[in-house]
Amino acid sequence: MHLPSQARETSSEDRLDVLGRALFAETGSPGVHGRTALFETVIEGLSALITRHREPGTEVLRFPPVMTRSHVEKAGYLASFPHLLGCVCGLTGDDREIHAALARFNGGHDWTGALKASDLVLTPAACYPLYPLTAARGAIPAGGHKFDVASYCFRREATHEIDRLQAFRMREFVCMGSPDAATDFRDRWMARAPAFAESLALPHSLAPASDPFFGRTAKLIAQSQLDQALKFELLIPVRSAERPTACMSFNCHRDHFSSTFGLAIASGEVAHTACVAFGMDRLALALFATHGLDTARWPQQARESLGL
Repeated sequence: MHLPSQARETSSEDRLDVLGRALFAETGSPGVHGRTALFETVIEGLSALITRHREPGTEVLRFPPVMTRSHVEKAGYLASFPHLLGCVCGLTGDDREIHAALARFNGGHDWTGALKASDLVLTPAACYPLYPLTAARGAIPAGGHKFDVASYCFRREATHEIDRLQAFRMREFVCMGSPDAATDFRDRWMARAPAFAESLALPHSLAPASDPFFGRTAKLIAQSQLDQALKFELLIPVRSAERPTACMSFNCHRDHFSSTFGLAIASGEVAHTACVAFGMDRLALALFATHGLDTARWPQQARESLGL
């Protein structure tokens, strides 16, 4: 027996497709979308809410969507996540070489073989430009550093569902200081996360997590990350309860970035770093997936938190 259309349950995929058409504008490239005014209004509300949670003494920095390739290589991103990295390429050479590439294009042939990698890559995470920048300033004060950073980021995702975009916005709070200071910072934000989600009337859970490492040793590295409890995620059932979406992450890097870029504390103690990352587009999508497209009908608590 067929149910009337209004009584049928729509699959989560169909529901998200409907949301995607209402909130995003197609650009012709999967996972790369324009954002509507409706979506951006919620992003602005989230930005203001996150700013209100910023701890005193936090330095604010905003980064472009590209960064120095050598810094990404030095940080180990290329070794760990080469499948996600995007590189900025361009036509180089003399006029003859560039004209030859254009002639291939005009003749209906592939011209991209003439491209050469530049010294820039697409920023994979908002905090990556921060570590070499801070190291260049000198020793970290005994009291540590706290930063509020943001960037448009890029990852060459294998799938292009609307809760896993290639081009997305990330906001991060970062701590640099003693091992205890970094761990306390991460744990402090994990303790705050449930209240943050509740202020938006979002169902959620916290769970240990690992990064999508590349290569034959990926499973071993990921398991080590889990065993050491270095990464946790705030999960929200954007798609379904069975396949929740990670909308925030809480990360202890230990001395990885410090030893790589020479981040040292003035007291002589080895520096550790930690961060909490807000997936801005995912959080906004979670709100629409949970509360619907009509923001006027959202729970009062969520509306007040976002200034709607």
